[in-house]
Amino acid sequence: MIKIYHNSRCSKSREGLKVLEDSGKKFEVVKYLEEIPTKDELRNIISCLDIKPINLIRKSEAIWKEKFKNLPLSDEELLDAMVTYPKLIERPIVLNGNRAVIGRPASNIDSLIN
Repeated sequence: MIKIYHNSRCSKSREGLKVLEDSGKKFEVVKYLEEIPTKDELRNIISCLDIKPINLIRKSEAIWKEKFKNLPLSDEELLDAMVTYPKLIERPIVLNGNRAVIGRPASNIDSLIN
């Protein structure tokens, strides 16, 4: 099943949701600011994306700049930061099986659903 980690206040996330709605495929919406992913879920997402944890961090967020920007954080510490402050998680993330993309731009989602 296709799953989107979504923040309704984000225009890019809303664009990604629209791509899924327009596809006609079944999908699940995870409002990740309310249903905060666990460290294991984040590990799975990162593995599916084939990236490092630092690449899932929104470095423009004030929380990142204020609390973490210049610290030498391990991957585990980055995961802890995302669980504690889910606003730091890049969005939207779309998973389909063991594949995933960050939907920036929303056209990235096409490769998962076609």
